[in-house]
Amino acid sequence: MSKPKKTQYNNLQISRPIASPIRRNHQRNREICFGSSLLPTMRLAEGQAVPSNGCVRKRTAAPPPSSERKHKSMEDIMRTAKPALPLTEDYYLDVLCQQCRLGEEEDKIILCDRCDMGYHLYCLRPIVPRVPTGTWFCPSCNDAKTVRSRKRRRRSVFLGSQKKKRRLVTFSPSKDPNQRLVQMASLATALTSLKMEFSNDLTYFPGMAPSSANAAILEKGGMQVLAREDKETVELCRSMYMRGECPPLVVVFDSCEGFTVHADEDIKDMTFISEYTGDVDYLKKREHDDCDSMMTLLLTTNPFHSLVICPDKRGNIARFISGINNHTPEGMKKQNIKCVRYDVDGRCRVLLVACRDISRGERLYYDYNGYEQEYPTEYFL
Repeated sequence: MSKPKKTQYNNLQISRPIASPIRRNHQRNREICFGSSLLPTMRLAEGQAVPSNGCVRKRTAAPPPSSERKHKSMEDIMRTAKPALPLTEDYYLDVLCQQCRLGEEEDKIILCDRCDMGYHLYCLRPIVPRVPTGTWFCPSCNDAKTVRSRKRRRRSVFLGSQKKKRRLVTFSPSKDPNQRLVQMASLATALTSLKMEFSNDLTYFPGMAPSSANAAILEKGGMQVLAREDKETVELCRSMYMRGECPPLVVVFDSCEGFTVHADEDIKDMTFISEYTGDVDYLKKREHDDCDSMMTLLLTTNPFHSLVICPDKRGNIARFISGINNHTPEGMKKQNIKCVRYDVDGRCRVLLVACRDISRGERLYYDYNGYEQEYPTEYFL
């Protein structure tokens, strides 16, 4: 192989290789194999030197940028997305109360914010007087002490309109003074026939439970506190009663059921009807009492401290309101009054409130078994 030839350029020596016979033969072989038509395609730009070995190296051009994006824009997604079906109240028509297993009065059913189970307001113990605001958990989820971080969005459609603050409403007395006299006379007749005295307050007598025993803080599991607005409503109704403006109720004697109470005017939902009053005594002392209208006032961990209201000698119109047969669906549908216990200034008080609209002439019913589920109501009409 010949030695490289030296060229001097600007006092620099550059070695330029001379094509060897081996490389000439390689070039000739390529022409034989691929033909001479390959050579015209190997054209160079003007001024570009051809390598001595006849091989031209071309730079591969970068591929054009792809028009498709890796991630779709929000406009494209919304343009192609199918519209979601709106949730309506029909979505919840199959919800049943876990206590009574009925789906009646859907507007009174609240859903647990964790398990989505439904409960009637009046089936809970203690009874919930109104739809709670904010997060609410059923008794089962409360016992588990688990809290969900956020609500399901589907429930906000139905319960959003229901979770409003519902306050007690004052009763509207009859405008006719003579009609009010008839109403009060009917109550006086019923009290006289049972040899009772009218009392619109809880009474404490020696030998019975003292007033100090009525402490709401002793309630097992706690007791709901009456809101300030509702307390003002109750006090206003009491002052109206003292002025002779009684609730539009009349006591009617029934030959089969005895004295009953009927609405003498239309009564709206959440209307305060009356407070359950009478003598306060210990439950243990009244276990074998023949009084058929005792009402639970305080349930404590120690059964010897539990209190009841005994309207056998003193009471008001609440004594004559009928009870429902809570063992049959037909009997439970009759309920239009709910009995709720409240903590009022640290004392337990029992209030009767309308749980739905009551028409004139309709008989008033409430559930005797509001707390213990022990009273035998299966024989009620």
